[in-house]
Amino acid sequence: MTGAVRPRIAAVIPARYQSVRFPGKMLAAETGKPLIQYAWERVGRCARIHETVIATDDERIATAARAFGARCVMTRADHPNGTSRIAEAVASLHCDLVVNVQGDEPEIEPSLIEAALDALIDDPDAAMATVVSPFAEGEDPSNPNVVKCVLSSHGRGFRAIYFSRSLIPFDRDARGQLAPAQPLKHIGLYVYRREFLASFATLTATALERTEQLEQLRVLEHGHAIAVAIRTASTQGIDTPEQYAAFVARSARY
Repeated sequence: MTGAVRPRIAAVIPARYQSVRFPGKMLAAETGKPLIQYAWERVGRCARIHETVIATDDERIATAARAFGARCVMTRADHPNGTSRIAEAVASLHCDLVVNVQGDEPEIEPSLIEAALDALIDDPDAAMATVVSPFAEGEDPSNPNVVKCVLSSHGRGFRAIYFSRSLIPFDRDARGQLAPAQPLKHIGLYVYRREFLASFATLTATALERTEQLEQLRVLEHGHAIAVAIRTASTQGIDTPEQYAAFVARSARY
């Protein structure tokens, strides 16, 4: 990209207190620091990001975030999803690309953020980008708490066809590791073009999105492309108290 203007990149970590499966998880602190601090620290390791903010509507989260040095943007309480919250926060930021890292991704690898950025920059017709990974040995692809993704080839890269909590693709002949297509787990980070974020808020919720409870399906159902990078990742989001307990156990070994 010699001679090209480098985009200005902002990272926004959306954080709300309420969670159906794990209320208050952003402030869970059995490790000695709140869960959201881990994601903020990981994003800080990505040298291409110019600024990072935490977007929340809850003063408890804002107070905790400011205590460990994060910049907070207070948002409305009535956002239907995290992307809508990010769109409000970005209105006060100067940037071209927006990285969305979930506050419940405490082990997100900076290299994955870099991969998502490259996937979007290399696919100028895509509205946003994300990352998928092969499942590691011992991980259960049928777990509905782990989102799966299937891809299509596009140019030199890949685009998302569908995301699901179900096991996709379905191995009809039960060939296991010998099946031509293996399941890929979705990693909970996105990169958006700033102009797309503004239009995302105007898109109506869709049937597949409401059924799977996956907001990225709204993007696909409205005909927008999602570029995808494939990387081997050990990271896993925290959706349940059991997953948090496993994270606490892992962090004790760090």
